[in-house]
Amino acid sequence: MKIAVLAHLKYPIGQPYAGGLEMHTHLLTVALKRHGHDVTLFASRGSDPALDPVMLCDPTGDALADPEREEAIDKAEHDAYRRMMEMVAAGGFDLVHNNALHALPLQQSARLGLPWVTVLHTPPFDALVSGVEVADPDMAFLAVSPSLAQEWASLVPGAQVVDNGVDLSTFAYSDTPDDPPFAFWSGRIVPEKGLHLAIDAARAAGLPLHFAGPKLNPGYWAAEIAPRLGPDLIHLGHLSHRELAEHLGRARVAIVSPRWEEPFGLVVAEALACGTPVAAFRRGALPDILDAQCGRLALPDDSQDLSVAIREAAGLSRRACRDRAEALYDAAAMTERYLETYDAVMARCAERAQPTLRVAGGRA
Repeated sequence: MKIAVLAHLKYPIGQPYAGGLEMHTHLLTVALKRHGHDVTLFASRGSDPALDPVMLCDPTGDALADPEREEAIDKAEHDAYRRMMEMVAAGGFDLVHNNALHALPLQQSARLGLPWVTVLHTPPFDALVSGVEVADPDMAFLAVSPSLAQEWASLVPGAQVVDNGVDLSTFAYSDTPDDPPFAFWSGRIVPEKGLHLAIDAARAAGLPLHFAGPKLNPGYWAAEIAPRLGPDLIHLGHLSHRELAEHLGRARVAIVSPRWEEPFGLVVAEALACGTPVAAFRRGALPDILDAQCGRLALPDDSQDLSVAIREAAGLSRRACRDRAEALYDAAAMTERYLETYDAVMARCAERAQPTLRVAGGRA
């Protein structure tokens, strides 16, 4: 099968990943190639050259931290998506897998006459909604969690759920966390990920905090993180997945502190795969991923309640965490579900493309 994978253009598709969507797109592209499919990844510059990507522009995520450049970067991004769609139209593809967070591919999907699968990775926002509303009527929409499917239900009723998965060999099980213990946090260091609340909660729970991730918002770092720095905090920088897995496996507990309705939360699945229990705010998909055997949930934005969750989660069974990851969040199983969806979408499109034969007395 010849598959076009459309990435978003905010950040490169390669390690160290800016976030979960970049990791997901990389993992899926590699897996599809290993299954023998001819995959073309459309992405921004700096993406992993091993994927042989078509790189269309510089990463556009800089606009998020520089409002003065936002208009120019938005135009460059729009032009890049337009070129992307021209190449998809001329590329002889059998199917399009859309991971982009932009309206233009959706707006142009109907004219291509190709089977499409669009995965919803975020809650609804105006620009993406405008694309979903005019997408190809035969578009297959998938969501990465039950809670996210519910958020889109009024616009995309009945979206199939395919949970995200992680590489269980990279995120290997560890039954011996470090002693003395520490808590671990990872993610983009931006306001919506709530690192400052995780710091406060870890301190209240009496645990040092090791944290990792790219500093993508200098204003947030200066206002909320720098004043909290101290000897009980270690910033590990922006880690590769193997480095991330090593630190997760050594942690007594992982802290997940989103300040928005998290659409999935790959860091939770990564922690569980390593056998590390999770303390998290009750937001978005996190109640879908965690159960009482592998995590504790706290009131949103309440660092004191999160500190209680940290203390309770730290004593949970590491084996139960790994078991849940193996049962529900294995990337190999995720890939198989996507392939099943591709087959179903292609069969449906082929059936609809068949001419209707009219015979005397009715239709055949």
